[in-house]
Amino acid sequence: MSEEKLRLDKYLWAIRIFKTRTQAAAACDASKVKLKGMAVKAAKGVTIGDQYDIKTEAKRWKIEVVGLLHNRVQYSEAIKYYVDITPEEDKQFNQRIAASFDTGKRQSKIGRPTKRERRDLDDFMRED
Repeated sequence: MSEEKLRLDKYLWAIRIFKTRTQAAAACDASKVKLKGMAVKAAKGVTIGDQYDIKTEAKRWKIEVVGLLHNRVQYSEAIKYYVDITPEEDKQFNQRIAASFDTGKRQSKIGRPTKRERRDLDDFMRED
């Protein structure tokens, strides 16, 4: 199986670093994926033992390929095909980013009133 060719973008998608293969290819095109300090293209062949530096919007990774995965599988299976060798300072960076990550949802009881609160306000205003 290690003799077969596997594109880098497909591998990064299969091991669940990126949500879509298109995002993986775009990251390669934007020089966010590096092999030995050099930017690599999405079509580059993946071999066992390669070490990639990867920057996503939310994380920095350094992984070593220990197996080739052609299809996307569940996370518990996917992590068997690479070893996370991310340096400690990047792990701390990842934790800081995760702590300040904004989901886009508004916090509870802040901002616009709920439908129930609007009705209560309307009833209050009509009583005058």
